[in-house]
Amino acid sequence: MAVVFLMVTLFFYNPVRRWVNFRPQQIVQFGQKNIKVLTYNVKYGSFGWPTVKKYINDQNADIILVQEKDTSTALRKDLVKYPSVILKTKHKILRQGNLLNDDSKGNSFYADIEISGRIIRVINVYLEPFKLNKNMLGIDDENSKKQEKNKMAALFSRLIPTFKTHENQVKKIRKAVDKSPYPVILAGDFNSVPNSWEYYNLGKDLDDAFMKVGNGSSTSFHDYKFPLRIDYIFTSKSIKPLNYKVDYSVKLSDHYPVIAEFLLN
Repeated sequence: MAVVFLMVTLFFYNPVRRWVNFRPQQIVQFGQKNIKVLTYNVKYGSFGWPTVKKYINDQNADIILVQEKDTSTALRKDLVKYPSVILKTKHKILRQGNLLNDDSKGNSFYADIEISGRIIRVINVYLEPFKLNKNMLGIDDENSKKQEKNKMAALFSRLIPTFKTHENQVKKIRKAVDKSPYPVILAGDFNSVPNSWEYYNLGKDLDDAFMKVGNGSSTSFHDYKFPLRIDYIFTSKSIKPLNYKVDYSVKLSDHYPVIAEFLLN
C-alpha cells in the first residue's frame, strides 16, 4: 500500500506543482548579470491605461511583453508591435518577425535581442482566446445579458474550434523555438492551463520558471471564481531563473502581471 501511495504521489507531484509550488529551488548568484522579464495581459487598458502604463514603467524590466494592447500608436525603435501584442526592451533589437499571419484573434512574434553581448530570442505568445461567456460556466456575468440555455453545447461550440486554432498556432511558434540559433525566452498569455496540450508542446525542452523558483500559487487570471494559471515564462535551460512572482497586488486587468529574473550564463 505504501508503494502504491508513493507512485500516486510521484505521478501527481509535477502536475500539482505547475499550479502550486511547495518546494521551490532556491538559486542565489552574486556578482552576475541578470535580466528582468515582465509579461502582462492588460485587457486593452479597460481598467485605465495610464495607471497600467505607470505600473509597467515602474517595474524597470529589461524585457516587457504585453498582450491585449491597442497597437495603433506609432512604432518606436525600442518597441516591437503586432496586433494585440507588443514588446519593449532597453536593449538592441537585431531582428523580429510575425509568427501568426492568419485571421485569428491570437498573435505571436519573435525578436532577437542583444543583451550584454549575448543574443536572446524572445517570443511573445498570445494564443487564440476562448471568448467564453461566464454564463456558460454557471457564473453570473454583470456585463452580459445573454443567458445560455444549453450551457454544455454553447461551451463546446467555443472550445473545439479554439483548440483547433491553438494546434496550428503552437506549431508555428514551436518552429521559431526549434530553429532558433539563440537561447529562448518564451512568455505570454497561453489561454491554456498547466497540464494542457498547449503547455506541454510550447514548453517542450524549456524550463517553466515558476516550477524552478516560484513559490505558492501561480494563478494569473482572476476574472472567474476559480483559480486559473494561463500566463507563463519559459526559458532555454542555459538561462537560469533567479526568482518568479505573480503580482497579486495589481488588479488593473483581469490578469495579474508575471515577473521573473534570470541569470544569463
